Formats: sequence, structure tokens, C-alpha cells
Amino acid sequence: PGYNFANADAALSYGYGLCDQIAAGTGFSQLVNTVKSDFNTSDDFQATYLLSQASQELCPAQIWQLRQSAAGWVPSPQ
Repeated sequence: PGYNFANADAALSYGYGLCDQIAAGTGFSQLVNTVKSDFNTSDDFQATYLLSQASQELCPAQIWQLRQSAAGWVPSPQ
């Protein structure tokens, strides 16, 4: 859904930045809030989708850490 990256390199750079944050121990809720802020959206689905895709495609070794930090997370009420 509409992230509007300037090009593929910008998308990859953003994704790798998310991977770096996951590796650094940034919690799932903070990552979701960061993505929502970066894309000026309140849509949890848009944020979690990007976060999920980045981790699966760019840093699969970090998936377990991301899942652990997501335990108990609930989407914002709309």
C-alpha cells in the first residue's frame, strides 16, 4: 500500500534501516509508531505490513526477535 518511495534503492534503504532498529532491540510498538510517523498515517496495517515485509525479505535472522517484541501488541482502536 502507498508508501511512495522515490525508487527501489530508497525502499531498500528504509527496509534495511528497520532491520538495523530490530537488531538494536527497538520494540515492535515503537517500530510501528516510527513507520506510522514516517509515512504520516494512523493505519496500523500499513505500518505492520511494511515492517513484516522488511524483516522477512531483508533480515530474516531478526524475525524471532521482532516476533518476541510483538507479543501482546494490539492495534490502535480506529
